[in-house]
Parts: sequence; structure tokens; C-alpha cells
Amino acid sequence: MSAEDRSQPTRLSRQLLEKAAPSRTVYEDLIIVPVFAIVAALILGALVMLATNVDLETVGRSYLALLYGSVGSLNAISETLTAATPLVIAGLGVALGFRAGFFNIGAEGQVLIGGMAAVIVGFSFSGLPVYFHLPFALVAGIVAGGIYAGIAGWLRAATGAHEVISTIMLNLISYRLIDFLLKTPFIQKEGRNDPISKAVLDSAQLPRLFDFIDVNMRLHAGLFIMLAAVWFAYWLLFKTTIGFEFRASGENPDAARFAGMRSGLIVVLVMALAGALAGLAGANQVLGVLGRASPGFSAGIGFNAISVALLGRSHPIGVLVAGLLFGALEAGGRQMQVDAGVSLDLIAIVQALIIAFIAAPLLVRAIFPWGFRGGAAARKE
Repeated sequence: MSAEDRSQPTRLSRQLLEKAAPSRTVYEDLIIVPVFAIVAALILGALVMLATNVDLETVGRSYLALLYGSVGSLNAISETLTAATPLVIAGLGVALGFRAGFFNIGAEGQVLIGGMAAVIVGFSFSGLPVYFHLPFALVAGIVAGGIYAGIAGWLRAATGAHEVISTIMLNLISYRLIDFLLKTPFIQKEGRNDPISKAVLDSAQLPRLFDFIDVNMRLHAGLFIMLAAVWFAYWLLFKTTIGFEFRASGENPDAARFAGMRSGLIVVLVMALAGALAGLAGANQVLGVLGRASPGFSAGIGFNAISVALLGRSHPIGVLVAGLLFGALEAGGRQMQVDAGVSLDLIAIVQALIIAFIAAPLLVRAIFPWGFRGGAAARKE
């Protein structure tokens, strides 16, 4: 073996360690770029409203309503956190995949499968105490989502099938599978011809936190599950050996292979964990908010989770902040529609603009050059 061949693993390992050390550029990508992306998206959103014959006063009133509807009252904060909770949990699963170099686009299907499993357990075991029934239903969602995503991981490891293609197909399968299950006598609500499941029993429902103040406040104990999931994802990625292997595989697959990391096992584990978190998000939604399952009960949570993971730069804390932002946009958007008569489609436009700017950090740097230090030198790092 030549000296150059012997030095290659050392060189690749050194590059990997350099990647693990945070730099100014990493800080800017995690914090400054998303902030400026949000500012640019809000400005462009205002221009879109002006271009559609919305007067300047209405634009200002719309953004004030957006702010008030998201954080302006206890009820608004409750709605923001309720909307953000499943987004953060599912976003953590997508972020794990990104960190390991895999694009899990199947979170939507995993949310559906996990939520369906939680509903079935939630109405099937009457008489169980809440301290047993509720964890049982949550675990059912976690396991179902993990197994469903693990199929895509196994296909990638065993056959080389790309996870984007397989997870898209699994999404489509999940839609039709849910439709079929909701029409089976065991699951369908008695006396109904439409596809809707039986209601989750009280012993399997996540308790609401502000019932003693206002029964209309929907924030539930899933908030604490979400915070625990953020802590778990951070601990897994940055405090454990398997988390280092995930990040190593994503940052530099060659160095990971030279270090003896088993790529097949990593892809299956990553996809299973991502699906488990997405399944937990689905369980959280049906046990905490909906109380039953119906076609499309995920309401796009799995797809929005991809945006949340991108905005959060696949870092657990970033995903938490991004999920709260998207929850605020969803809750505040409803208030915008009521107070200013602005369509909810505008919120979708703002969200799309945020993602567009996040995906093009060089564009953000060009628009706001004064907000970044180092210029070309920073980009060269």
C-alpha cells in the first residue's frame, strides 16, 4: 500500500472532525440565514398582498392579526403550541434522516400509519387505567411508524432502492390503506357509512392542560412529549456513538466506511427512528386533538415536517424553533382571515417563500450582505 493510500483514511477522518467543529459559517446558517429568510418572506408576502389590490392599511392590520393570533393571548399561545407540537416531533424524524444523508419524504405516510395504530389501540381496550392505556396507544404509534419507515430503510440497504422513491410509494400506499381500514367493521364507527373510526376512549386521550381555565383551549400533554423528543434527538445525535455514526455517514460517507461503520445498519436504524418519531406525531394528533381517525387526518403534517427540518437546519433546537414558527403561522393565519379578510393561501405563500430562501442561503447573503461577517472568506470555509 502506498503512502498516499495510507494517508487517505487519516485525511478523511480529519475532514470529518473539522465538520464536527462549529464555525462562524455554521452559526450563520443555523441562526442568521433563517431569521433573514423569514424577514424577506414577510416583505415579499406584503408585496404580494399589495399586488392583489390589498391596501397598505390592510397589510399592516393583517400582520398585526398574525402576531395577535399566534402569541397575543393565552388562547392564541395554546393554538400555536397545539399546531407546533406534531410538526416538531415529525420534523425531528425528518431531521435525523437529513443528518445521516437520507431524504425521508415519507413522514406523511408514517404519521398516518402511526396515528391509525394509536386510534385502534385507543378504542380497543376498555377498562384499562389511563396510566397504562395512554402509553400503550403512544407506543403503538411509535412502533407502527418505525416499522413502516423501516421498510424503506431495508429496501435501501438490501437492494439499493432510493429512499425518496420508496417513501413516496409508501405514502401512496398509506392513503389507500387508511381508506380501507376506516371502512372495516372493526374500526368504522357504528351507524356510519362514511369512513370514520370509533372514538378514542377517555383513558387513551392526552389530557388537556388548560381545561380548568377554558374548555376550548386545546393544548394537551403532548407538549411535554414533544419537548422530551427534542431532548432525545439532541442526546442521540450529539451524545451517543450511534448519533456520531449518523452524522459521520451524512457528512462524509467515505470517512464513515473507512472507520468501519456499517452503512446498511445505519440506514435501517435511521429510517426506523425517523418513522417512529413521525408515528409518535400521528399518535399525538389523534390522541390529543382529533380523538378519532378519518381520511387525511394528518392534514399535511408529514410534508410540513420536511419544511420544518429544512428551516431548523436539521438541528433539534432549530427544529423546535422552526416548528413553533410554523405553528404560529398556522394559528395566526386564522386570525388574519377573521380580522383582515386575508386568505389563508397567503400563509402558504409565506411558508413557501421562507423555504425558498432557506434553500438558497447565498441569495439571502446577497440580499442582506451587512448581516454576515466574513463575506467570501466565510463562504470559502
